[in-house]
Amino acid sequence: MRISKSFLLALLLTVALHVLVLSLGGYLPSPRPPASPPPLPDVPLTILTAPPPAIRSAPVKPAEPAIPQPAVSESPSQAPAFLAAPPAPSAEEWAQAASYTLKNSKRYRYNWGQQVRSMMGTAVEGPDQGVVRFRVEIAPDGKLAKLETLWTTSAKAEQLARAAMQRMPPLPPTPTGKPLIFETNISFQPFETGWPPIYKYDCRPDPPAFRNPFAWDGQSARSLAKAPPPTDDAPSPDCEASLPQDSVEAIGADVERQLKVWGSNKLVPR
Repeated sequence: MRISKSFLLALLLTVALHVLVLSLGGYLPSPRPPASPPPLPDVPLTILTAPPPAIRSAPVKPAEPAIPQPAVSESPSQAPAFLAAPPAPSAEEWAQAASYTLKNSKRYRYNWGQQVRSMMGTAVEGPDQGVVRFRVEIAPDGKLAKLETLWTTSAKAEQLARAAMQRMPPLPPTPTGKPLIFETNISFQPFETGWPPIYKYDCRPDPPAFRNPFAWDGQSARSLAKAPPPTDDAPSPDCEASLPQDSVEAIGADVERQLKVWGSNKLVPR
């Protein structure tokens, strides 16, 4: 195999260059390592933190002076409640009642009940308190003609009421000059002495009494009872002008009575 001269020349040149590089390798400067940064000064580390939120305290109210409370005795010997008897009607009130003919002598009937209650004495809390309902008939001269007990809640109250009726002073004649028949309650309780009447409606006609149209006595022929026709009679101006003035106590008692009958239990204070 023949080798050309050009190839040998190139080979010798390459070997010579490698020898030259290797011989000069020890004299070339080596690369310097990068310089390290200077050390930081030793400075103390300070950490800044936000201040805590301020807590607002509620304003302190000045202490109110203590109100002394009455001492409540829980002993069984505590005094019971009582209510003195109301005053008897005056001579002027009896004179006005003797001329009042409206509503079955309404004013005379009220004065008669107040006269009885005033003579019964003080009502004391306990088993003797109660209410008695009587059917009363008064003669035209004002004397008691007939007395009947319909019901009672206290035998003591009935006894005192009957004793007071027996000791009644002379009373004026009835307003109509006829026997006066009515039913009344006598209250012998430590919180009530009776209800004052209201006079402003006395000129109006009485509503018709209810009558069951299907009621039958078992003997007579059966027939439907006819209710009386309603009356539209307007009150007379003269009658209304002669009515007595209602007192504040009477108006308050009437409102309380209506509230008890028609009011709602949601309106009762707790």
